[in-house]
Amino acid sequence: MHVTRHEETFVITLRGEMDWDDAEDFEAAREAADRAALPVTAIDLSRVTFADSMLLNTLLALRRRHTSDGRDLVLLGPLNPVVRRLLDVGGVLGHFTVSDTGAAVRTGGREPHEDEDSG
Repeated sequence: MHVTRHEETFVITLRGEMDWDDAEDFEAAREAADRAALPVTAIDLSRVTFADSMLLNTLLALRRRHTSDGRDLVLLGPLNPVVRRLLDVGGVLGHFTVSDTGAAVRTGGREPHEDEDSG
């Protein structure tokens, strides 16, 4: 998991398999995004190869918080078919903005400032 902060966007980059073993790290990243309170939080899922209900639950919690705070939450792809299916079967895919062209959001057009790298 990798966290970067850009001028207006907080980016959480996830990699590999996302399951309950990753819950604590993802929660810490979520809390960091809340503390930063930037207008946009982007969750880069383009490198996620597997996900379970932990990812689904955390994304929904992020969405609720961002909606209540008037901030945007964007999922960056392209999404692995396994992740897309999890969101689709969970009935929540349509509740998220998904961008398959996340490079501009990830970099903000400039070199990112690295806040945290938890592996």
